[in-house]
Amino acid sequence: MRRAGKVVAEMHEECVRAAKPGVTTADIDQVARDVIERRRARSNFLGYHGFPAVICTSPNEVIVHGIPGGYVLHEGDILSIDCGAIIEGWHADAALTIPIGEVDDESRRLIEVTRHSLELAIDEVVSGNRLSDVGAAVENVAQAAGFSIVREYVGHGIGTAMHEEPQVPNYGPPGRGLKLKEGLVLAIEPMVNAGGPGTRTLDDGWTVVTADGRRSAHFEHTVAVTEHGPEVLTLPW
Repeated sequence: MRRAGKVVAEMHEECVRAAKPGVTTADIDQVARDVIERRRARSNFLGYHGFPAVICTSPNEVIVHGIPGGYVLHEGDILSIDCGAIIEGWHADAALTIPIGEVDDESRRLIEVTRHSLELAIDEVVSGNRLSDVGAAVENVAQAAGFSIVREYVGHGIGTAMHEEPQVPNYGPPGRGLKLKEGLVLAIEPMVNAGGPGTRTLDDGWTVVTADGRRSAHFEHTVAVTEHGPEVLTLPW
């Protein structure tokens, strides 16, 4: 999983470098495909329940599962990029949200708060803690900033499949649920909306947007519970 995680991190580095005004989301998907091929990995997104790309590209009000295509990035957009890879049957999965050029203050703060909520959630991935400690950390940060948490979509266990048990909500009181043990690996992925928590799915059956049209940010890491604390597997070399 560490090797798959490094491929995911490289995909993100290359995609972020490519994401500029005038570039299409399909162009960014091709960058990710090139990394997958170069590293002799496999995509766990391509073909998953029919998904047609190797990454999800979700601009502005798109929360998750945006399909790369002809959308041209513009100055002031924000873009979430969700990447996954498989090496020798083991999966890794991560996401981030970036500004495209200069963005407004609310968008910048939304990105910073969502990233910070993931950082604090990762701190809770310690043997002996409860699963709900992870979600409580996310919710506390987002709500204190005046933002809302998406409730219909959650994090998940990950290993020899991209989506395994347990589900990892980004909300709820601490001290409940599964006790975390060494060897468990979680994909923790806060999705935070600038406006209300409501969502809707577009006619393509994949693209999930905010119900009120406000912007959303998404961050994710694949994190292992170890004897030394949380180990983030989707960081660069």
